[in-house]
Amino acid sequence: MRLRTPTTGRLRAATALLALPLALAAGLLTSPAAAREGAAPAPEGAAAGRSGTALYTPAPNPGALAQARSLEAEGRFTDAAGIRRMAGTPQAVWFHGASPAEVHDAALAVLRDAAAKGTVPVLALYNVPGRDCSNYSGGGASTTAEYQAWTDAVARAIGTRRAYVVLEPDSLALLPSDCGQDDAQGTRTTARYDEIRYAVGRLAALPRTRVYLDAGHPGWHSVRAIVPRLARAGVGGATGFYLNVSNYHTDAANVRYGKLISTCLAYVSGGGQASQCPDQWTPQAEADAWTAAHTPADTSRLKRFVTDSSRNGRGPWTPPAGVYPDPQDWCNPPDRGLGSRPTTATGQALHDARLWIKIPGESDGQCLRGTPGPEDPARGMIDPRAGAWFPEQALELVRLAQPPIV
Repeated sequence: MRLRTPTTGRLRAATALLALPLALAAGLLTSPAAAREGAAPAPEGAAAGRSGTALYTPAPNPGALAQARSLEAEGRFTDAAGIRRMAGTPQAVWFHGASPAEVHDAALAVLRDAAAKGTVPVLALYNVPGRDCSNYSGGGASTTAEYQAWTDAVARAIGTRRAYVVLEPDSLALLPSDCGQDDAQGTRTTARYDEIRYAVGRLAALPRTRVYLDAGHPGWHSVRAIVPRLARAGVGGATGFYLNVSNYHTDAANVRYGKLISTCLAYVSGGGQASQCPDQWTPQAEADAWTAAHTPADTSRLKRFVTDSSRNGRGPWTPPAGVYPDPQDWCNPPDRGLGSRPTTATGQALHDARLWIKIPGESDGQCLRGTPGPEDPARGMIDPRAGAWFPEQALELVRLAQPPIV
């Protein structure tokens, strides 16, 4: 689950649970038959970002293809087309677990396939020790040394090829110290920062790789709280940071938050204090005035960011007040829709890309919302385990997509 983290005296909603991808996001271990069948072509402009970089589309999750076939057999062709369109849209490929040799070969296969298609893959690396505070998507390497060897293997696979790297979702917004998994000396949190810094140094040194660090989302940590974490984790050596992975905050909210973080990072790197920066709840005019006064003349000092728009077409879910002991608003919320299609042509100077990082249609986990379960009380059913295909949610995402997917 995710913690509700108090920031600036207020209780803030927690981030979405990251669904553990099936067979490395179904991009590596999909059956040959499924790969041949594929999915319907994405809408025009989705892969190339309407004059932006052409982004890689991995093989679909087998569950998406099975659902599309089932819908077609029932004569529900519009729904089936939507599922195929969703599965055929560029999205991230997730890497977790496996030995260094195995992850090297798996990543190399994706990178070669992307290069052959003239596209750039988004690689979500998800193997840091103690990931997800050992909750629904728990796991990761056993030790720092094991993690470093795993990261080295991914770096060798990338080499001089082009890649966007989304480095360890939740690694900074959900530290061991945030969930009671650290000792009094902060040993595990210190190790987490060491691990991320190592990965930044190894991956950002690659000539054609863009590396982005975890900054949560605008409903979680304040700008003043997340900036010191990014700085300590080595964001200065990275391309920048990413927002909203597996969550539902709107494009506008993410961009505002991202710009504030970027300006605050530059301010801190010049000797300022993060506590003096405006945060996402600062009145717009006040925040704009501070940003104008503190944006460096050399804008290359500003860190860039990418956002996850895979499920934010309807914005975040507001649970009914007082109904659930722990609403878990991040966990398979009902009535959400696909968001803007992936593109690197965002029209925003610091916003490198809108990406589909979370694989839409895969479950966030078996959400109980503070009840004994086993059913998800918001849905009246038992949700699939984290990473499994969730047909009911997939149909919601398609039908409520904003902009429409079909």
